[in-house]
Amino acid sequence: MTAMLAMVRKVSFAGICGAVVTASLMAPGTASAQAPERAPAARPAWRLTPTGSDARLRGLAAVGRTVAWAAGSGGTVLRTTDAGRNWQKVGPPDAAGLELRDIEAFDAKRAVVLAIGEGEASRVYRTSDGGRTWTLGFKNTEPKAFYDCVTFFDSRRGLAVSDPVDGRFRLIATADGGRSWRVLPGAGMPAALEGESAFAASGQCLVSHGSRDVWLATGGGSRARVFHSRDRGRTWTVADTPLPSGSSQGVFGVAFRDSRHGIAVGGDYRPGQPSPTAAATTSDGGRTWRAAPRPPAEYRSGVVWPVYAGPVALAVGPTGSDATLDGGRSWTRFDTGSFDTVDCADDGGCWAAGEKGRVAVLIATPAHFAR
Repeated sequence: MTAMLAMVRKVSFAGICGAVVTASLMAPGTASAQAPERAPAARPAWRLTPTGSDARLRGLAAVGRTVAWAAGSGGTVLRTTDAGRNWQKVGPPDAAGLELRDIEAFDAKRAVVLAIGEGEASRVYRTSDGGRTWTLGFKNTEPKAFYDCVTFFDSRRGLAVSDPVDGRFRLIATADGGRSWRVLPGAGMPAALEGESAFAASGQCLVSHGSRDVWLATGGGSRARVFHSRDRGRTWTVADTPLPSGSSQGVFGVAFRDSRHGIAVGGDYRPGQPSPTAAATTSDGGRTWRAAPRPPAEYRSGVVWPVYAGPVALAVGPTGSDATLDGGRSWTRFDTGSFDTVDCADDGGCWAAGEKGRVAVLIATPAHFAR
């Protein structure tokens, strides 16, 4: 990506979410730099796209403004190549009874989808022809395992995580784009807390950045924690977060702009339950976490922080969507519709997905975004 392209993407995303382009982006000595004019800010908004599905879509992969994949209940996989005007149902033919909770896509043809569940219900499928055919890359044979999320460092190397087996979270790894997987040794994984697990709510309990860093978000135990590995899952450290934890509480999703700056979201997923501390931030790669002074008002399951967006990030949940303009410290709700997950592509295209087949693309309206 060239420096100019990175600047264009950053300005575009920030403009959508209400950031104002000022003279700091202009060449010194120009008339505009001497007397800057504040461009009108724009409120972000979701435009729903008709999917023809009633599945709950907790898995989402934004490839670009025109290409996106979504996965969900009933073995559903959806794909669009025309910005959401049309969606194709392209799920694996033998997955009708499975919950597909996470999907990673590399382009319009290649994708990897994770099915969750106990025992053999946990599986990983791969397609290289846009979903016309699928191959089964992994079927779990460990009765105690329950896989929750999958992430990729690039088109070849990836990880998937299971809830603890014999007291430690279990990882499987692929080095061939999901064609085959192997269980990683557990010696480098800290012991899990009693009742601790990952939440398969948005496909964001396991996320990676760059070629080596990966983070695992948890809850369910006495503390909500985030694990971090700098070596693609071989060894891990773990840190407490200020988010609440319990059987229905914890960190449900994390997003990292780079190897140091990250956002965690979550709370209590039960309808009507308060979640006063629904977000936290880190600036040291996850060694320490600070509660957001002005978090989303309610539980949030999904979060995205594009690398080109500066301090701008988005979070979604069943009761609405929020934006932050300051790296996760303060959040403002801009939509009240229900979504479970959110993702943005390198070209600035942002998508959200959730219950009843809801998929939407991010747009801007002329209204000023009220911070």
